[in-house]
Amino acid sequence: MQYLFDSLGNKYIDFFAGVSVMNCGHSNPEIIDATITQLKDLQHTTTIYLTQPIVDLAEKLSRILPGDITHSFFCCSGSEANEGALLLARLYTGKKEFISLEGSLHGRTHLTMSTTAIPMWRADPYLSDCVSVAKNTYNKSLDLNTAATESLKSIKEIIETRGAEKIAALIAEPIQGNGGIITPPKWYFKRLKEMLENYGILLIIDEVQTGFARTGKMFAIENYDVVPDIITVAKALGNGMPISAFCTNDKISNAFTKPSASTLGGNPVSANRAIAVLNYIEKNKLCKRSEKLGKKLKLGLINLQKKHPIIKDVRGIGLMVGVELVNQDGKSASEETDFILEELKNRGILIGKNGLERNVLAFQPPLVIKEDDINFLLSKLDEVLSLL
Repeated sequence: MQYLFDSLGNKYIDFFAGVSVMNCGHSNPEIIDATITQLKDLQHTTTIYLTQPIVDLAEKLSRILPGDITHSFFCCSGSEANEGALLLARLYTGKKEFISLEGSLHGRTHLTMSTTAIPMWRADPYLSDCVSVAKNTYNKSLDLNTAATESLKSIKEIIETRGAEKIAALIAEPIQGNGGIITPPKWYFKRLKEMLENYGILLIIDEVQTGFARTGKMFAIENYDVVPDIITVAKALGNGMPISAFCTNDKISNAFTKPSASTLGGNPVSANRAIAVLNYIEKNKLCKRSEKLGKKLKLGLINLQKKHPIIKDVRGIGLMVGVELVNQDGKSASEETDFILEELKNRGILIGKNGLERNVLAFQPPLVIKEDDINFLLSKLDEVLSLL
């Protein structure tokens, strides 16, 4: 569940969950049983044949997705889901270009890499010229609300410069994970959606890292009371098994009439496993659990911030929390971040790191952790920070 063991049998609390993948925990017996049951029945046919698990999963998702989003196209990875979402936006609008945000990460295919604005994840030197990058909601020299306002201004300038008649969609993560757990203010996405609607531009929300109870809601965008035009999901949906989807409403889905299939996407085993994941989240009230434990974790980290000046900021929602580390000279504490990760590992705790300068501690544990696990983490983190 929330624990991992190395080859020598040493035990670790996993506070990263494979980057928000294992929301229901490692080796969850209920999910494993559902997976094995399906393996014994039908393992693979490809999506050109309709199977019961894919129908059941699509119906279940239609009941929990935000607003009027009821249609899902299943594939294997977050990259593939985002690529499909961008394609769908082009087919529906008849327009070619896109806007993404600084600090974004959307995938490893050509177009999703082009919409990724973190330099270290842009491996392809020949990026698409149809993507414009706008400011995000975080700026070292500005407060959050001012930075968010500047982001909206930047988006508007791009639209008016490039021409709304050319731009199909804006793609954004509700909380930027790899960008540093960048968490926009509550009003940001409402104003963004209103602006895009005025220009006839779609909003694609990438929930690959934030979905399925991670932030106290089934989907992180629900914290902002916004229904996007297209939403993408992956990672936690399969709880360690590859499955993803891009999802939309009746009107937009009707534009996807070109022949298309995913050989392994939504295969019976992954689909049945995903159903077990959703059932487990609902039965065990992981949304409420994430909200409650997330508040405890965040408050504990804020208290550590008062004691350790290297902590510049604590941000996030639910059990997706980031701690930005900055030295007294104002420089990002990247080396100290690595030191903390290693020292916590030596004490039986695994966490992640992200941010453009790799100086943000990332806390994204399985949602089945307990209060004692959080207390243990906070105690050991305090101990390690005292070594700096």
